[in-house]
Amino acid sequence: MKIYTGTGDQGETSLAGGARVPKNDVRIEAYGSVDELNSYIGLIRVQKINNDDKAFLEWIQRCLMTAAAVFASDYPNSKAIVAGLEEKDINRIEDKIDSIDKNLEALSSFIIPGGNTIISYCHIARCVCRKAERKVFAIDNIGMKSRVCAKYLNRLSDYLFVLSRKLTKDFKIIEIYWKPGSKK
Repeated sequence: MKIYTGTGDQGETSLAGGARVPKNDVRIEAYGSVDELNSYIGLIRVQKINNDDKAFLEWIQRCLMTAAAVFASDYPNSKAIVAGLEEKDINRIEDKIDSIDKNLEALSSFIIPGGNTIISYCHIARCVCRKAERKVFAIDNIGMKSRVCAKYLNRLSDYLFVLSRKLTKDFKIIEIYWKPGSKK
């Protein structure tokens, strides 16, 4: 397979299944945002974190590749068979969130992102995840597979927030809370 084809030089690209669309089509925006998110998660995964977190992040990256394939299909007319994510994938993220959250202090205020580089990467990935979710909901005629992927992205952003808090605790960093009206 050749890396460059030249077929996109006029501002169009192909969806899985063959349909040609503009490069700023909502589907391209959706899977492009998921690709960006996947890259940030890869950045988190290669940091000095425990192996369980690394393994879970790798599983997430595989799920994101599946989600991107769903968004790249030309549903409902696609002749390409795309597997998609399932409710059990969402359940796995929810279980991980619950297992982490039970070891964290209750939250009563917003947290100001930061702490260290790794924690900041988690916050950046969370924001990119939210952006990807918004892009998915911009797709007209969103199919069931896309809806499950959107729900997965919603839970994933929650996981990334909880992971940032877990890593804050792991690294013994103090969380900075935002108080309404405080600018200090």
